[in-house]
Amino acid sequence: MAGLLACHPPAASADALENRFAACTGRLSALMEHQWLIASPEADSTKARRDAMISLLEAVMPKGRGREVLARRIEAKYAQSVLLTRATFGQNAEDAAWAQRRAEAEIAQCAALLIG
Repeated sequence: MAGLLACHPPAASADALENRFAACTGRLSALMEHQWLIASPEADSTKARRDAMISLLEAVMPKGRGREVLARRIEAKYAQSVLLTRATFGQNAEDAAWAQRRAEAEIAQCAALLIG
């Protein structure tokens, strides 16, 4: 019985993984779309990372949670999009630099969850 329990993460950690993977999927989606907008050659690489994150999300997401997960993805995508817009098109150089650092930090945390 103890071995069986060790194979299943506690509900709180599964929820935390679901939340983190959903947020990262949204953030990577925003980055990918922003890269398409500015014709960045990194868009294909970002799409591959986003696709890998979707796979992780689907692996931990229980049935019936699609709406909640989609809401989290949309929230994170919007937040990342706002940062990227401020960083790229902002009039205030100090604010744009802050937004760029923040956007990069969020993506770095997501990238750290992926192998490769």
